[in-house]
Amino acid sequence: MPRSDRARRRPAWIFHEYEPVGIDLGSPAAVAAYDRNQGTDPDADDALLDRLGVDTGMRLVDLACGTGSLVVQAARRGAEGHGVDVSQEMLAFAEAQANRAGVGAHWHRSGFLDYAHRGGPADVVTTKSALHQLPDFWKQQALLNAAGMLRPGGTFYLWDVIFSFEPADAAEHLQRWIDTAGRPEGQGFTGADFEAHVREEFSTYAWVLEGMLERAGFDIVSSTSRTPTHGEFLCRRR
Repeated sequence: MPRSDRARRRPAWIFHEYEPVGIDLGSPAAVAAYDRNQGTDPDADDALLDRLGVDTGMRLVDLACGTGSLVVQAARRGAEGHGVDVSQEMLAFAEAQANRAGVGAHWHRSGFLDYAHRGGPADVVTTKSALHQLPDFWKQQALLNAAGMLRPGGTFYLWDVIFSFEPADAAEHLQRWIDTAGRPEGQGFTGADFEAHVREEFSTYAWVLEGMLERAGFDIVSSTSRTPTHGEFLCRRR
């Protein structure tokens, strides 16, 4: 799948979003393994869509959509779903899932920073397990872009590795996460995968993200830290 014509021209100084850090997702087998490790669950997707009020005729954009399960479930209930990802292999997997489900969705090879949404503004923009791929400066730019594609009063949902522990306690909480979340090879993400996440990716603190969201033009409706290392924000665009 070629780069989307909805992608803005990228200046030379922009972050290399098309060269993601972390787990290699450059082959169909790697993407299928990623989907298994993520524990993709249509029921969980539907529960989230219910929370976000996604229904027939609404427009949803899922940024860094991965294997596309949320977009597919949104399309099943009659929404106009747009899945955006930098990975050609991810989008091919997502499109195949939509075809198997007998639903139509829009797939765009673009990133957080250069996706230019056209057509009517989105009612809902989501991103799960992906914003951590950007350093904090670029997270802010991504959130501004997300706000720009939403209608006033539209919903923005963020779930990710988000740190709610005190900075002085970082080593204790991160080691506990790695030790308890890692699975044997072939049964999920390993301890080495989580070590690489901490070492090479860009997860940040909830209080940092709060300021970014507000500066991007969002009002925070709710924030939840399900564990000291994971959390979510539900926001409305002003």
